[in-house]
Amino acid sequence: MDTRQLAAFCAVVERGSFSQAADRLGVTQPAVSLQIRSLEERLGRRLLDRSGRRVEPTEAGRRVYEGALRVLQAEQRLLDEAAGEDQLSGTLPLGASTGPGGRLVPLLLCEFARAHPALHVALSIFDTQTVISLVADRELELGIVGAARRAKGLSFEPLVRDEIVLAVPPGHRLAGRTVGVAELERETLVEMQEGAGVRQVVEEELRRARLRLRPGARIELGLQESVKSAVVAGHGVAFISRTALEDELGAGTIAIASVEGIAPAREILLVRVAGRVATRAADAFVAFAHEHAS
Repeated sequence: MDTRQLAAFCAVVERGSFSQAADRLGVTQPAVSLQIRSLEERLGRRLLDRSGRRVEPTEAGRRVYEGALRVLQAEQRLLDEAAGEDQLSGTLPLGASTGPGGRLVPLLLCEFARAHPALHVALSIFDTQTVISLVADRELELGIVGAARRAKGLSFEPLVRDEIVLAVPPGHRLAGRTVGVAELERETLVEMQEGAGVRQVVEEELRRARLRLRPGARIELGLQESVKSAVVAGHGVAFISRTALEDELGAGTIAIASVEGIAPAREILLVRVAGRVATRAADAFVAFAHEHAS
């Protein structure tokens, strides 16, 4: 069976569009259409429903898609093995949420890439929910996130434990102290965007402790780096992953405090499609990350 036909079919299923599949594969849309038509003729089945705005697999198409993925992954493993037992090549598409993607994951990837110079590692940074969705849609083979979400067909495995602290400007009245929630009512709370793992963990910890946080003002700045910059500049306080603050703590540009009654922490998690045949590069990175993340 021509694996080019299978690759074109999988790309259309995953993108929901012939034109987007063509862009992904670097070919023309008529070439993708020809590959799909040839595959349908060979199997004697209609594999795609083209009647809606988005192309969807038929019932037969869904079965073929799962089998096609296994064939393509087996082909990639064969190519990797033919290239050399210890030499990883190709591309490893990986995503990370803004917390672990700020420091932990880039450092891991740099060390991993040094050991495997022929492998191209492509890291994308999104919020937690987007990373999980992209892994579920097979746009990314691996994701590293700060919180789990309900997602059918995905597996989450702990990588490293991460403490969440209250970051404050150096010399702030809360620096180095354990403070009650009521004391934060005088402060401006700088927050990450809705869907960020740190924010979810803190909100769940407050609910568990039956505490309500009513700061004097709230500013939502989205990304973790933006939040850190606001704290450094003295515009408020923020809950941030301690892992992401190592440089600032070392330089003395941020201090930390803790909040009485809560001890927010989380597991940094590896997420991937359950049962998906992993590439050699993905297996190697997962093993490397478990060994070096802590």
